[in-house]
Amino acid sequence: MSRSQLVAEHLPLLRRYARALTGNQASGDAYVAAMLEALLQDPSLLEEKLGPRAGLFRLFTKIWNSISLNEAVDKGPAQASEQRLSSLTPPARQAFLLLSLEGFAEDEVAYILDTDVAKVRELADSAGRELAAEIATDVLIIEDETFIAMDLESLVKNLGHNVIGVARTHTDAISLAKSKQPGLILADIQLADGSSGLDAVNELLKTFEVPVVFITAYPERFLTGERPEPAFLISKPFQPAMVSAVASQALFFQRNSRGRSSKAAAS
Repeated sequence: MSRSQLVAEHLPLLRRYARALTGNQASGDAYVAAMLEALLQDPSLLEEKLGPRAGLFRLFTKIWNSISLNEAVDKGPAQASEQRLSSLTPPARQAFLLLSLEGFAEDEVAYILDTDVAKVRELADSAGRELAAEIATDVLIIEDETFIAMDLESLVKNLGHNVIGVARTHTDAISLAKSKQPGLILADIQLADGSSGLDAVNELLKTFEVPVVFITAYPERFLTGERPEPAFLISKPFQPAMVSAVASQALFFQRNSRGRSSKAAAS
């Protein structure tokens, strides 16, 4: 397999990770684009000590740590720097996402973050404590498959959140969300009646702001960068740690956003 084919094979899930780190599609894809540009200029940057996928994530992390692209378009240097510091995903969450969302082994995460396994464990433990301290919120689940909905409901409750309802159609989702105003939405993209969880969420986001995590059996379809796409994606079948990591990250950015808005209003 050629170098370009290896990169293309792992690019969709790298985009997923980038969006989870930055909190939105545009910033995540901008970091990926910067990494690809660097790789085109110097192919030797891609190390394959632990395989091409780990090498890509390692290179991406170097780019992530070296430049500020988060929401910096149309902002001055001072504003861009301040915003990056306030929204940057800490190393503990990077380690936790690499372990839980992307499924890397501890030694691979150590390689990607340029540290050792002991430090990775320390970072993951730190993220675990932070997750345990998360402020509980009301969660709406949009999922038409009964057993998956039940699994999600149990998982969400075990994380300390409250499930306000399970919607199985576009109409149910709109009705529940407007009447109960969830603090987090977990949504399947394709519903059994032919309606779209993505369409339902886009409609809801016109009326109020809420973090959303999408769940799909085909994440690569929504990681092309060719159109507006979800920032937070979980693949089916999912592991509890994966849901915990991504939901926490979505809430993390929501809290940071509200914090910045409050400071702006006060000033």
